[in-house]
Amino acid sequence: MVKPLSAQEANDFSFDLNLNGSEQISLIPIGETNTVAMTSAWPSPSFNGAFLPVTRKVGKEGFSANWKVLHLNRNYPQFWQGSQYKVTPSAFGLELIMTADIYQKSTRLAKYAIMFLAFTFFTFFAFFFSEIINKRRVHPIQYLLVGMAILIFYTLVLSLSEYIPFNLAYILSAASVTAIISGYAKAIVSNSKFALTIAGILSILYCYLFIVLQLEDYALILGSVGLLVILALVMYVTRRINWYEVETAAQESEK
Repeated sequence: MVKPLSAQEANDFSFDLNLNGSEQISLIPIGETNTVAMTSAWPSPSFNGAFLPVTRKVGKEGFSANWKVLHLNRNYPQFWQGSQYKVTPSAFGLELIMTADIYQKSTRLAKYAIMFLAFTFFTFFAFFFSEIINKRRVHPIQYLLVGMAILIFYTLVLSLSEYIPFNLAYILSAASVTAIISGYAKAIVSNSKFALTIAGILSILYCYLFIVLQLEDYALILGSVGLLVILALVMYVTRRINWYEVETAAQESEK
């Protein structure tokens, strides 16, 4: 037989609560002393509401948090009649953040677009460098077509990731763009080694960007270091090029 609750003494009770598909949970401190302890294997909680945890610990293995809210901390009494007080503003709890869904990754991909376009400058530099070596000029329209192929990569990732996992969508998009640009480079320059070089450069860049997308705390510093390395590499490769001589040769070839 279940023992009834008593108004003259403390009552201990417990119950199991199954939550399916819930992104957040909120509690209302209607007791005189409200103590809440919560643990979970979810690695990305967002504590919100009127009261934050007194102690909390968040790691890759999950989190634990403890709240203690007294009746003095809220703006309504312990007893009242009618509806003159609202209890919902005093709610507290947490939200389970999804840090790796397809739209957040696509948003991060768009945010790093400037950084990645700076990376792909190295690809355009490879085309320009081929002009010097092979003495065959690449038309600006051909540069434009290569740039358009790189830009389509972003929309391709987003559209594919709505039907297949993001990582697979990223790999398919990167492989498609790399194959198209590499094949186009071989058709322009008629040099298989140059096409393989372009494919290698794009593969490295797409792999690097993929790693940056997976990081949460070190994405900015890794991107900045990558830009510095690319700039240093371009400066090192072009350190002995006489740009005035290249310009003169280009003008003479046009004549």
